[in-house]
Amino acid sequence: MKIFLTGVTGYIGKRLLIQLLEEGHSVVCSVRDPKRFSTKLFESHLNRLEIVKNDFLDESSLQNIPIDVDFAYYLIHSMSSNDGDFEEKERISAENFRVALEKTEVKQVIFLTGIINEEKLSKHLKSRKKVEESLQSAKYALTSLRAGIIVGSGSASFEIIRDLVEKLPVMIAPKWLITKCQPIAIRNVIQFLVGVMGKEFTFNKNYDIAGPDVLNYKEMLLQYAEVRGLKRHVYMVPVMTPKLSSYWLYFITSTTYSLAQNLVDSMKIDVIAKNNSLAKDLGIHLFSYKEAISQAFDKIKQNDVLSSWYDSFTNPFHDRNFWQYLEVPSKGCFKDIRRMEITDEKATVERVFSIGGKTGWYYADFLWRIRGFLDKLFGGVGLRRGRRNLNHLEAGDSVDFWRVLYADKEEKRLLLFAEMKVPGEAWLEFTVKDGVLLQEATFRPLGLSGRLYWYSVLPFHGLIFNGMLKKLAGK
Repeated sequence: MKIFLTGVTGYIGKRLLIQLLEEGHSVVCSVRDPKRFSTKLFESHLNRLEIVKNDFLDESSLQNIPIDVDFAYYLIHSMSSNDGDFEEKERISAENFRVALEKTEVKQVIFLTGIINEEKLSKHLKSRKKVEESLQSAKYALTSLRAGIIVGSGSASFEIIRDLVEKLPVMIAPKWLITKCQPIAIRNVIQFLVGVMGKEFTFNKNYDIAGPDVLNYKEMLLQYAEVRGLKRHVYMVPVMTPKLSSYWLYFITSTTYSLAQNLVDSMKIDVIAKNNSLAKDLGIHLFSYKEAISQAFDKIKQNDVLSSWYDSFTNPFHDRNFWQYLEVPSKGCFKDIRRMEITDEKATVERVFSIGGKTGWYYADFLWRIRGFLDKLFGGVGLRRGRRNLNHLEAGDSVDFWRVLYADKEEKRLLLFAEMKVPGEAWLEFTVKDGVLLQEATFRPLGLSGRLYWYSVLPFHGLIFNGMLKKLAGK
C-alpha cells in the first residue's frame, strides 16, 4: 500500500512511520522542514520512502502530493502554538488537506484526535472537533480515532507527570486533579492507527480509544509513584485559578506556558471513552496505566526513546524559519573562541555529542541551572527539556534550552542555536579537526540591551566556557 503521512517529525508520526515501513508499506512523508527529517532510522527502507515538502497553511505548497496514494494519516496539531488563534490555523490546515487529498486516489483518511465531551468542550477539544468536521469528504472515507491522555516515553502527558512526581515529594495541587480521564499506552495508539487502515467497517466512523483504567489525575500521579517506588503526597487546594494552575505546571515541569494553558483548560473536563468493540475487532490487548508507565521506562533505560514532544516545533519556530541560522554570522557579532589540543578525537566527539540533558554541561552545572531558572522566570523554555537520546543528536532535536541546527559525528561538528530568552541571537558550535577542539560562542545583539547583556555575562563566560572546553578535551 502507498500511504501519505503527515506529522512525521512529531511524537506520534515518527513512531507510526517506523511501524508502517516494518509492515512493508510505501510511505510518502509530508514535512514542513525537510532538514528536520533524518533518514538514519530508516536506512533499510529507503526504497519505500519518499519525502515531499508541504505546508498545509499554504495551498501553493500542496501541488506535489502524489495522486496514487491509497491511504492517508492526518496527524497535524497546533496545541502547543504560542499563537492565540490556533483554532483558525487548525481549520485552514484541515480544509487545505481535504481539498488536496480529494484530488488523489485516496480511499481512507485516518485522523487522530481527542476524546470529545459533548456537554462541555475546552478550546482545544472544540478546535479538534472542527478539524474533524473539516476533514469529512464525499471523495474518501474518514476514520477518526479519539484518544485521551497518551502515555509513553517522550509523550507530553508522561513527561509532565514524570517531572511532577520525580521532583516533588509533596505536591500542593489544583482541584482539577480530581478530574477523571482514561489514559492509553502509546503502543496501543499505534496499533489502532495501523489496525483501522483499510478496514471498511471503520469507514466514516469515529471511535474513542482508551486503556482499561478510569483514573483521576491525582491517582495517575500516585500510581506513577508506586511504579517508581517513590512515596509521594498530594494535597489539593480550591483557590488555584486556571492562570495560577498554568504557572504551576509551567514552572515545575518542562512544558511551555502556552501548552500549560491549553492542558489546564482541557484538564478541567472529564475525558472518558465511550464503549465500543474496536479493540476486540482488531485483536488489540489494552495495556493498563501501570503497564504503560513500565513500558515507557523500559525505553528510557535502554536509551531508545524514538520521539519526544520536546522536539516539536511551535508555529513561531516555523514562521521564524530557524534554518536561516545555519550560517553563523560574523559581522555585528560578539565572539568567544577557544581552542585546545586533544589526544583522542573519538572520545572528544563522543563527549561533545553527549552534552546537555542528564550529562550536563561538564563544568559549573549549577550556573547553567541558575540560567535555566532565570529563563523560565522570563517565559523561556528553561533547562528541564533535557534531550531525547543520551548520545545521539540530529537536526531539530532540543538540548535543554538549545536547538540542534547541525549534527554530524563523521564531520565532527555540532551547531546549537539558543531558544532561551536573550536580547539577540546566540549560537554555540563545536568542531574537532586535526587534533584540535574548537569551541565557538557567537552572539548577535539586539540594540543596546543586547550589548549590555553580553558584557554582563562576559565574566561568567571566562569561567564556564574555559572549564567546559577542558572537560570536553578530556583534561
